[in-house]
Amino acid sequence: MRRITLLASVLALIAAVPSLAADSAEPAKSAAPVPLLWKVSDKDNSVYLLGSFHMLRESDYPLSKDVDDALADAEEVIFEMSPEEMTSPDIGRKMVQAGQRTDGTSLDSDLTPALRARLDAWLRTSGLRKTQFDTMKPWFASLFITIMEARKAGFNSEIGLDNHLGKAATQQGKRTGGLESGMQQIAFFESMTSHEQLQMLAESLDEDDNGSAAIERMHAQWRAGDVDALWKTLGVEFRDEYPALYKRINKDRNDAWVPKLVQRLEKKGSTDDTLAVVGSLHLLGKDGVVAQLKQRGYTVERVCSACAKR
Repeated sequence: MRRITLLASVLALIAAVPSLAADSAEPAKSAAPVPLLWKVSDKDNSVYLLGSFHMLRESDYPLSKDVDDALADAEEVIFEMSPEEMTSPDIGRKMVQAGQRTDGTSLDSDLTPALRARLDAWLRTSGLRKTQFDTMKPWFASLFITIMEARKAGFNSEIGLDNHLGKAATQQGKRTGGLESGMQQIAFFESMTSHEQLQMLAESLDEDDNGSAAIERMHAQWRAGDVDALWKTLGVEFRDEYPALYKRINKDRNDAWVPKLVQRLEKKGSTDDTLAVVGSLHLLGKDGVVAQLKQRGYTVERVCSACAKR
């Protein structure tokens, strides 16, 4: 799975986590990212689907005109979590609270000697004390490490695509909403088996992940709008090596979201368009929202002005 799957594609809850480390130097400005943007239409209205990167840099802005146009066209903008929850300190506090152990045990008691050694090695390079991790559940320790590594590479959840477009939609007076709640996302972690949590922690400490190099590579693929490369980076290994976790974190949630999007397309008498902003992985592969809506017979087209110029 690698830590980048959680960082870029899966849980908008990352956007609600308080800053954990100082940002590194900001790269030079470059062309606008090529959006992972699709338009799904029936005879009355449309739903735009936009693949998010939950932590970004200032140099990733401004966005493509394609995204600006989709936002302008939409009467409603929806996210994994509503903008109100994404910007609420309360959900961050609830997540931190849920991630703490209350049974008197320590994180060490869950770890194999090999995994304990990997965590100790990471702590030595991070400058953090082991006591800061003693009371964490494995899933929360994994999330903490993931965000720390991303922030060292200069990525910031406060300017992630979800937060940016949530603020823009609110400023423009759009209706906003969430496909699921912050508490549902916390419950996702809490319902993980011990094996899944330790698997997630092991992946966040994967020595073969090449740290920031892997994050940079995947971010470059997202900026290039490279669907095939992103699916291989984010989806194939995750699906093949961790099928149960892939089903829980990706497929099951896609399956729950598609009927909600269909409701907006099928709503009688409505011509309102919707922009849905979700983690990029949710739009990719045969289990993705894009493929599922195609299978239901809707007209689905990639919106990519930059693609036509290549």
